[in-house]
Amino acid sequence: MKIEDRQKRVERTESTKHSKNKFLWGLAAIPLLLVALLTWGLIEPYTLEAEEEEAVIPSLPSAWEGKKIAQLSDFQVGMWWDNVETVAKSVDKVIEEQPAALMITGDFIYHANPNPQPQINEVVELLRPLADANIPTYAVLGNHDYGMSSKKVEPDTEQAAQLERGLESIGIQVLKNEAAIIPSQDLESDLHVVGVGSHWANNDRVDTALAQIPTDSPRIAILHNPDSFTDFPANAAPLAIAGHTHGGQIRLPLLPDWSWLSFAKEDEVVADKWVEQDYGQPGNKMYVNRGIGFSDVPIRIRCAPEITFFTLKSKSS
Repeated sequence: MKIEDRQKRVERTESTKHSKNKFLWGLAAIPLLLVALLTWGLIEPYTLEAEEEEAVIPSLPSAWEGKKIAQLSDFQVGMWWDNVETVAKSVDKVIEEQPAALMITGDFIYHANPNPQPQINEVVELLRPLADANIPTYAVLGNHDYGMSSKKVEPDTEQAAQLERGLESIGIQVLKNEAAIIPSQDLESDLHVVGVGSHWANNDRVDTALAQIPTDSPRIAILHNPDSFTDFPANAAPLAIAGHTHGGQIRLPLLPDWSWLSFAKEDEVVADKWVEQDYGQPGNKMYVNRGIGFSDVPIRIRCAPEITFFTLKSKSS
């Protein structure tokens, strides 16, 4: 065999060994990556993110120009390893910022049957500081507040009523297809909040809620499930805020369209932030909050718990 041929054969052998070693190292890195993701998934739920957004309401009174509205969602108190620490942190943040009002978009409790009262009591105590801070707070109920882990479960209206009574005992107004006026020092500058009932409980009556306010009045729509948004007529919800989807809860790096909830749940997951791409009627715009708690597993990856502050504007800046 020629020396040149022998050398080429050695080089090919070394190249094959090198490629094999790289492959083995790649295989060994996979479990390390999974461990790292799992570890971060257990840490991220305690990293509350405050999102600052501008929200345009075309008919907004001048007295409301530049004021802030806060949103919280999906506490899921009562799930194993629930995230009450971050719920408490979010309440402290609201009090620190002193927004003109706070909107809570449902799923206060998780699987609370057969006795929901302990979870309700815990939620009430977590939120009680809001009453002491005199921050007007409005809420709608979500599917878990009716004991519904899926659409096939019958809604527990008594559980929902117990929760409603608990929330209203500390001054949180629960809106079930109802409207209210947010207090303002300028009595001639009404801003309405329109609350829509639970979609899964078949209690979202958008027309009923809208009938309680003048057609051209400025308003903020609050709903738990983003699916209710499509029922709003054109220009009836210039600002709608929702929750329910937890931002997908687990989203892997480099795969922005993949989320665990999109595979685990029956609904199409409208992930988070402003929803675009012709969703809803013209003139309507919806923001979906990532929430604070969990569904099924106490992990969040690339979906940190969220508190949102909306700065209200009459036109885009």
